[in-house]
Amino acid sequence: MAIGGSPRAGRRWDWPLLVACAVSALVVGLLSPVDTAQEAWGLAAALGYGCAALIAAKSSTPWAPAPAVVAVVGAAVVPLLYLTVINKAQMEVGVVERAADLLFASGTPYHPTPQAVRDFNPYLPGMALFGIPHMLFGDTPFTSARLWFVIGFLAAVAGAVRVLTHGRNPSIGQATTSHGTTGRTGVLWLIACPVVALPLTIGGVDPPVIGLICLALAFTRRGDAGRAGLALGLAAALKWTAWPAIPVLIAVLAVCNGKRAAAKCAAGSLGIAVCAVLPVTLADTGAFYQNVVLYPLGLGPTASSAQSPLLGHLISTLVPHGETVTVVLIALSALGVGASLLFRPPRSAVAGADRLALGLILAIVLSPATRIGYAIYPVVLLAWPRFAAGLSSDRSDDHRHLSAPTADRRDRMASVSYLPR
Repeated sequence: MAIGGSPRAGRRWDWPLLVACAVSALVVGLLSPVDTAQEAWGLAAALGYGCAALIAAKSSTPWAPAPAVVAVVGAAVVPLLYLTVINKAQMEVGVVERAADLLFASGTPYHPTPQAVRDFNPYLPGMALFGIPHMLFGDTPFTSARLWFVIGFLAAVAGAVRVLTHGRNPSIGQATTSHGTTGRTGVLWLIACPVVALPLTIGGVDPPVIGLICLALAFTRRGDAGRAGLALGLAAALKWTAWPAIPVLIAVLAVCNGKRAAAKCAAGSLGIAVCAVLPVTLADTGAFYQNVVLYPLGLGPTASSAQSPLLGHLISTLVPHGETVTVVLIALSALGVGASLLFRPPRSAVAGADRLALGLILAIVLSPATRIGYAIYPVVLLAWPRFAAGLSSDRSDDHRHLSAPTADRRDRMASVSYLPR
């Protein structure tokens, strides 16, 4: 949703992409099982994207605020309110709420003998915090973990915009990129993106994770290694998908700000993540291993519900010893990306986000148990940092924090075609 063409060339990418979003949402609605959260989202979002496309086509300004607002209302706000009223959400909401109950009752958020799919909790201990309001105050719309996933994501993204615009403009909403798009409008286009709007609406756990990664990238761009490590550590305490970001951002900080900054980020991120995971692991190692290691990889006795016809799933089902093959391929891809950080480290936050997106794409494609919904990670990582580069593209930042200005300039020039206009 954050890709724009040049007005001088007569290209408009906003309304065609909104039409594509409407079609994809309609497909999701029609292909999803009847009476599910996905079906309700798809049908409502298709209408919202369609209306936004009409408004964008009549607007003389590409990526204007009005179609962004309509897209957010139609694809996120309306279906979220509707699904909240009828009390329908993705299974993950119940898993996280039960995890909070187990954490305070037994000291671990994991069922010791999981049998059915709903018994498994594949998330790291920090995710249980989103279920605490439900545990304390009962089953109400305001205590649902789904609502707190949304709040966590919005707070992290708003914090990222605030970090990037600090010192340039005291108003988040009025901070602008070099192409005239305000920070508030950019966030609206981000939320309107289907891979973000869908999980926000139905109760996906990934939005707060990617939101904290965006916040860590913002601190990295500002050269604040301590706060980057803090944000990254919080994300890594929620889900395994945040852990690959740790070595990537450490590599960026090592190149741009020196070894001391990299060590500071490493200490903060790994310290928080280990402190969150280690006590729970020691409390019941078997439960942790079954829930958080075997089940997400599809290697446990109960098949994971996260299955899509991607390469890893096909290998695990069609090739002899396919599960072992996929694990080896994932390990090799991780080693390859890790080696690239040593021999050709990214020289800016944008380049780091690209490298992280590549690693996560490989992991998603090769994993035997994955969801198409995990696309929120590479999509946001490829789009958001380029928009963020416009928010913080004042020269003082470049000279104060980056020791490789030529690399940063190349990064910004390469990102021009991705900036919303």
